[in-house]
Amino acid sequence: MLADLWPTYALTLTTPRLVLRLPSEAEIGDLARLAARGVHGPDERPFLTPWTEGTPEERARSVLQGHWDELASWTPEEWHLGLGVFLHTGPALGVATLRARDFVVTREVSTSSWLGLAHQGLGYGTEARAALLTLAFDHLGATDATTEVFPDNHASQGVSRRLGYQSDGISRDRRGDEVLVSDRLRLTADRWAASTPYVAVEVTGLAEAAAMFR
Repeated sequence: MLADLWPTYALTLTTPRLVLRLPSEAEIGDLARLAARGVHGPDERPFLTPWTEGTPEERARSVLQGHWDELASWTPEEWHLGLGVFLHTGPALGVATLRARDFVVTREVSTSSWLGLAHQGLGYGTEARAALLTLAFDHLGATDATTEVFPDNHASQGVSRRLGYQSDGISRDRRGDEVLVSDRLRLTADRWAASTPYVAVEVTGLAEAAAMFR
């Protein structure tokens, strides 16, 4: 089995409606085609990633390249866990990513995600983020989780606030010849522990994969 050689393939996060896990080669193809069909409207720019630029085929290939790069560049010092988001019995919905650098020292993670247009506005994004945070805080021992979001990305702002994030300044990024300013939001382990769980999350396969995170 592939999980014998790459243990994060054994890692699964299960919520009442969703399963988050590394996608198979066929499933990453499905996710790439889903992204090609759009993750936001053509007149919107809610993400730093230029999802509306290029052809659908180019957007699909960028999803494939990003997935393969995350696997190929993984080290315990810097890792990106890009999990496919699936219904229990249904199609792929998108990707939710947990990432960290020097985690064994900083104990800090960050998150990002995207969903296909047809799957937005149904609470899946919040449920998937809650699964990532459960893994980070309750199983990996994170002390902080951060995310960055444009001020006018109301959907992502709402997800973060619903899960207890608080303002933590701003970040500035270059996109072409312009500077984009994002709100930086932070959730601490203490605040997470004091909150009522958004959903029940079952984490399996971590014993096999634990060494890849430290």
